[in-house]
Amino acid sequence: MQNWKILIREWLISEATGYIRAEEKELAHVFMLLLFGSLIGIPAPPVGLSLELLPYLGEELKIMENRVVNGDDLFGQMAGLFDI
Repeated sequence: MQNWKILIREWLISEATGYIRAEEKELAHVFMLLLFGSLIGIPAPPVGLSLELLPYLGEELKIMENRVVNGDDLFGQMAGLFDI
């Protein structure tokens, strides 16, 4: 009788942890958009707040750098075809 209670408790804990990790990942994406949103016209948060929270975005910065380095510039390739 006690064994199934332990199993249910462990399952609930793992589900809650998964939801928290997913929420943290989404919040990091939103903060990254706020932090670098000025590039696309979104008002930037205060500089002090951005600098305080920047160390928590190390993984997001690595992902962004990889996308920039490995991304293809289709517009640039098309422009190269026309010798612009």
